[in-house]
Amino acid sequence: MSSCEDDSDSTGDSPKIEYVRVTDPLASDSLVVRAFLGNTIAMVGEGLGDVVEVWFNDQSAKLNKNYITDETIIVTIPNVIPEEVTNQIRLVTAGGTEYTYGFEVQVPEPLLSSMKCEYVPAGGVAIIEGNYFLGDENKPLEVIFPGNVAAEVESYDVDEIRVIVPEGVGVGPITVKSMYGSTRSSFYFRDDRNVFLDFDQTFGAGWRNGVTQGTSPDGVSGDYLALTGTIGDWGWVEDNLAMNLWAPYISNPLQQDPLFDLGDNALADMALKFEVNVVNPWAVGYLQCIFTGSDVADGNSYYNDMELGRALWRPWHENGEEFQTDGWITVSIPMKEFRFSHDASINSLSLEYPGDFGGFTFFVFGPAMDPDLEQDIFIAIDNVRVVPR
Repeated sequence: MSSCEDDSDSTGDSPKIEYVRVTDPLASDSLVVRAFLGNTIAMVGEGLGDVVEVWFNDQSAKLNKNYITDETIIVTIPNVIPEEVTNQIRLVTAGGTEYTYGFEVQVPEPLLSSMKCEYVPAGGVAIIEGNYFLGDENKPLEVIFPGNVAAEVESYDVDEIRVIVPEGVGVGPITVKSMYGSTRSSFYFRDDRNVFLDFDQTFGAGWRNGVTQGTSPDGVSGDYLALTGTIGDWGWVEDNLAMNLWAPYISNPLQQDPLFDLGDNALADMALKFEVNVVNPWAVGYLQCIFTGSDVADGNSYYNDMELGRALWRPWHENGEEFQTDGWITVSIPMKEFRFSHDASINSLSLEYPGDFGGFTFFVFGPAMDPDLEQDIFIAIDNVRVVPR
C-alpha cells in the first residue's frame, strides 16, 4: 500500500478573519469594513486553508483554490443583490465548521450602459439598460430626462427600466435615481452631436445618394435611408443597397471635412452610432460601414479594398441566426472596430484622423448564412453620427 502527504496550506484550525484589505498592490495597507458588489477583496487571518465556502449575506462566492492559503483568501464579492442582508461574511470549512465576520456589502449607484433606442417620441416607451435599478416605497426609482423633466416609470427590474418619454424634453443625458444613489448617463437622449447624415437636412452625395422615405415603417425622427433589395451570397446590388457620401460631391454646409469633430477626445474614445430598423429577417450580407478620405469618389473599387479598414455590422453572423428588430434600435460601433477588410479575413487595419474621415459609405455586401439563401433585405437607417462612447 502507498500513501501521500497533504501538501495544502491548511492547518486544520478553525478559521478566523483578522481583517479585510483591498487587493490593489498600491493600496495593500488599506483595510476595509465594507465594499461594493463585484469588488475583489483579501481576507487575512488564520486557519483559512480549510475553507470551502464563502458567503456574503445570502450569496455564495466562487472560490479559486489558487487564491486560498492558511492566512489569506482572495475572493470577489458576488455581483448579485442579496435578498437577506446579514452584513456578515460566513466561512464554511470542509469539516462543516462555520465562522462569521461583520462586513457590509454595498450596492452601487445605478449603472446606465445604454438605451435600446436613443430616439423615442413623446409618449413612447424608452428602454434603459444597465444595472442596480432599485427603489422602494420610501425612495422610488426616478428617471429624469433632459430639461429636468421627470418621467413616468412604466416598469423596471434590476437591469432594465421601461419609462414613458414625457413631452417637452430636450437633448442630453438621462439621470436615474435609485435608493442607493444617482447616476447621469454618458449617452445622450436624441443625440444631435456630430450628426452627418440625418436624411432630413443632410444626405448622401455621390453616385448613389440613397433612397429616403419616412413611412412604412414610420421613421424614428423624420425621413430615413432605406436599403432594400433581393440578394444572395456575395450578391452585388449596389443601386438599392448602397449609399455614398463622397467628400468632392459635398456642398451642404452642415457636412464638413472631416465629417465629425473629435473635440478633446481621442479617436479610440469615439463610436459610430445610428438608429436602425431591420424590417425583414436578415442573414445575407454584412452592413459595411466605410469611412473614406477626401480623394475618394467616382468609383467603387474601395468597396472591396483589402487595405481599407471598415466596420462590419453583422448581428446575424454573430448570433448564428436570422436577425430582425422589433422597431428602431440604436447601434453603437466603437471606432476601434474599423479594422476589417470587406470579407473579414483581415482584422488588423486602422484609420487615422482627420485624413480618413472625409466621406462615408453604407453597402450591404458579403456572405450568406447559407450559401443558397436569398433574401429580400430592408434595413432602415437614421441619425448617423460619431460621438464619445
